[in-house]
Amino acid sequence: MSTLGYIVAANLVSTLLSIGLAAVLSFRYLAQVIDRLVPVSAGLLLATAITHLLPEAFHSEASPYGLGWALLAGILGFFILEKLALIHHTHHHEGDHHHHEHGHDAHEARRGGVPILVGDAFHNFADGVVIAGAFLVDVKLGIVATLAVMAHEIPHEIGDFMILLNAGFTRRRAFLFNIVSGMSAVLGGVIGYFVLEAVQSLLPYALIIAASSFIYIALSDLLPEMMRRSSLAKSLPEVGLVLVGVVIAAVATGALHGH
Repeated sequence: MSTLGYIVAANLVSTLLSIGLAAVLSFRYLAQVIDRLVPVSAGLLLATAITHLLPEAFHSEASPYGLGWALLAGILGFFILEKLALIHHTHHHEGDHHHHEHGHDAHEARRGGVPILVGDAFHNFADGVVIAGAFLVDVKLGIVATLAVMAHEIPHEIGDFMILLNAGFTRRRAFLFNIVSGMSAVLGGVIGYFVLEAVQSLLPYALIIAASSFIYIALSDLLPEMMRRSSLAKSLPEVGLVLVGVVIAAVATGALHGH
């Protein structure tokens, strides 16, 4: 299969699997699932960014100082975008045991259904570019990056389903609209392939931006969710689940390299 074929297939599988699993889990298990998926995805995102994407970028001929500035710009850029409400990373819903007043999420959802879908389309497009950049370096790195994207997208999509259902969408409409929004990842992958293939010097910077996205999501959104836990008995299992995410990344890398 060609590199472009891998990119299109990876984005299709990632989108359909993450949305499909999120739909099944959110309609049946809700908070119990999110509480376990969030720390696992945090560990997988951090491990992929720090042990795969960053080393690949810094191993290139690009200036380390330039890459360092790109990493800083990426993290600050995602912070600014989130502050401007152009992107979001939500895992909240009614009954999720987070301490909001009753009706908080439903109130937020009623005014946020369509903007959530638009924001997700841009978010998924960026994920597609991330996956394309990883596959252009190496098929194995592309697979690991795809796993990391999926790990984050499943709890992310569960949160989206809850918002859309609270906003008045039927389950069928919420599922179909999420699929349409998710397909922007395929477009991002195709455009990313042609742009990064044509301008190879941009590839290390694309990997850096991908790493900054993974790091920002994990440190600003996923891990702080766990910091809300007050007791050691509740915190220790979550630490263990973060380590599970790290182990998954390590095992996937070892398997892909034939170890």
